[in-house]
Amino acid sequence: MPLFILAVVIFIIADIVIRMVGKRMTEQKQKKEREIVLTESLKLDFTNEAKTLKRAEVENPKAKILCVDDEEVILGSFRKILVLDGYSVDTVETGQEALGLIQKHHYDFLFTDLKMPLMDGVEVCKSVKHLRPDIDVIIITGYASVETAVETMKYGALDYVQKPFTEDELIAFVQKSLIKRQDKIQKQLKPKVHITHVPASDDFTQGEFAIPGGVFIAKNHTWVSMNQAGIAKIGIDDFAKKLIGRVYSVELPNLGMNVKAGQPLFTIKQGNRSITFNSPVSGKVSQINTILKDNIEALDVTPYERNWVCALDAENLDNEIKGMHIGKSAVSFFQEDIEKFKSVFTEIMKSEKKADEYLEEGLFIGQLEKLNDVNWNKVIAEFFVR
Repeated sequence: MPLFILAVVIFIIADIVIRMVGKRMTEQKQKKEREIVLTESLKLDFTNEAKTLKRAEVENPKAKILCVDDEEVILGSFRKILVLDGYSVDTVETGQEALGLIQKHHYDFLFTDLKMPLMDGVEVCKSVKHLRPDIDVIIITGYASVETAVETMKYGALDYVQKPFTEDELIAFVQKSLIKRQDKIQKQLKPKVHITHVPASDDFTQGEFAIPGGVFIAKNHTWVSMNQAGIAKIGIDDFAKKLIGRVYSVELPNLGMNVKAGQPLFTIKQGNRSITFNSPVSGKVSQINTILKDNIEALDVTPYERNWVCALDAENLDNEIKGMHIGKSAVSFFQEDIEKFKSVFTEIMKSEKKADEYLEEGLFIGQLEKLNDVNWNKVIAEFFVR
């Protein structure tokens, strides 16, 4: 028996060693391939695209980066450091060349020096965000220009990196920026609405708006699902949940409480803010979903199905559902309110001098969380208290 245990231990250790050696060999091979790419790509002639363009492409890059700086030593550092870390990198020495390239190629990031002749980093940033708002711009700046670099944030720059920088500092900065970009993309919403027939499916977590088949949508973005006994389950719809964002808790109504359509029914809380949703139907509260008390995060998966807030023994359904939407009518209602929301939000951003920032980001999950209390209450009154 001891020999068997010893054999097992030796086998496990050998397996770990083999895996570690294999991983190290793979990493070394990958590094060697990237070094070859870095050397060979610089020998190619890209002057037909941009006079000073130097391109280093790797297989399956973490991201594609365009860097513009009038100092070749800085561009050389970007290529060497980032290519070896798994990024594809194009470099040019003028802003004009950079603008030409972004109209022909896909890039995730554009790094631009702040102080350059002819076209400085501020102008490059403005132009890139106008031509390609999907590209994240990062400013390269010296210590003396940090204040100006911060100022470019209002033109849509994602961040700034200060030079001189070490290899580790640049790698860590780009990795952080990549995570920030991926998080932003994940939260972005497409102004598309569709009906789903799959309970608690991925339709609710992806960047689109969904409505389950057979569910009625009220004008204040609550949903109603009814059974043959006249019991109406009620919750908040996908439009409300996605644009409100994080829900910290829900204040449930009292069992047995009588309520008329249009009267307060339940309250959703987000920090020190709260939204009271009026009841879409009249009746007596017969059930409350206590599961939401312990697991409010369930709403992040889907605001429908099992994540209803309360149920009413409805007394006037036949008349009250006439003012609600179902099927294609619900989709049209969502689409109208999405367009209306975009218009209202743009005006708010203009009043806060942040219109360019909104135009860049579009719709995204938790959009209301960005607003101050005055504008937050304005949007709530416009869409959810009606």
